[in-house]
Amino acid sequence: MTKKSKVIAIAAPTATGKSKLAVELAHKLNGEIISADSRLVYKGFKIAVAKPSVEEQEGIPHYLMDIVEPEIDYSVANYLDDATKAIKNIISKGKIPIIAGGTGLYFRVLLEGYDIPRVEPNIKLREELNQLTLKELTERISKIDKNYIQKIKEPEKRKIIRAIEVSEATGIPFSEMNKQKEPPYDVEWIGINLPREEIYERINKRVDEMVKNGIVEETQSLLKKHGRIHNITETIGYKEIIQYLDKEISFEKAIELLKQHTRNYAKRQLTWFRRNKNLGIT
Repeated sequence: MTKKSKVIAIAAPTATGKSKLAVELAHKLNGEIISADSRLVYKGFKIAVAKPSVEEQEGIPHYLMDIVEPEIDYSVANYLDDATKAIKNIISKGKIPIIAGGTGLYFRVLLEGYDIPRVEPNIKLREELNQLTLKELTERISKIDKNYIQKIKEPEKRKIIRAIEVSEATGIPFSEMNKQKEPPYDVEWIGINLPREEIYERINKRVDEMVKNGIVEETQSLLKKHGRIHNITETIGYKEIIQYLDKEISFEKAIELLKQHTRNYAKRQLTWFRRNKNLGIT
C-alpha cells in the first residue's frame, strides 16, 4: 500500500482560538496553513469573518484566503480542488499541511473521503427557488428525494435549494450521494472542546471587538463596491449591520442579533464536529 501523506486538521467552532493554535503548530512543526472556512475565501471580508490579519499570521503562509470576489459562488467542489492542490504544494516543499477552520463540510469532503456531486450552479433555478418558503421547498425536495429531510437536522433554504438543484440535474436523490470512500490522507485530528458558556463569552467579546475595529464601515464599503449580492447580505455580521443601515433596527439590536446568530452558528458547527469521533468534541 502507498503510504498516505500526513496532515493536521484543527476543527472547532468559531471564536475558540483555532487560528492561533494553527500558527503555533506551524512554527513548531514546519507547517503551512490551509483555511477551511467558507467565508475567508472572499476578498474584502475581514472584520465580520474574523480573518487572521497579516500580523496574526506571523509569517506563516496561509492558503485559500482572499482568493475570489464576493460575486463568485465558491462551491464545495471548488474548495476540494483548491485545497487538494495546496496540500500537494505544501508537501512538495517538505512541510506539513495544517487545515484549520470551522466549515464542517470542507473537512468532510477533503479529509474524510466523502464524494460530492459536481453539478454547476443553475442561477435561473436558484432564483426561482429562492422565491419559495422553507415549507414549499421542503415539499418540493420531498417529492424527488423522500429521505433528504429526514437526514438533515436543521433544514435551511440554501441547503434544500442545492439538494433540489443537484437531484433534478442528475436524476439521483441527493440523499443517495456523498458516499464515503477511503480517506486520502493520514489525518491527525485536533478538536477544541470548550464549555458552551465560554464559547458564548468569547463570541460576545469578539463581536464587541468587531464594532471597535469598524464592522459598520467595512459593511458600507462592501455594499458600495459590490451591491447587495447574497454573499454579503447572507453573511453573519454583514446582514445584521445592513438591517441597521436600512434603519430597520437600532444599532444595539443589530449587535444583539449578531451575537445571537453567531452563537447559533457555533451550535451548528458543534453538531457537525460531534459526528467526527476523532475530534473528541462533546
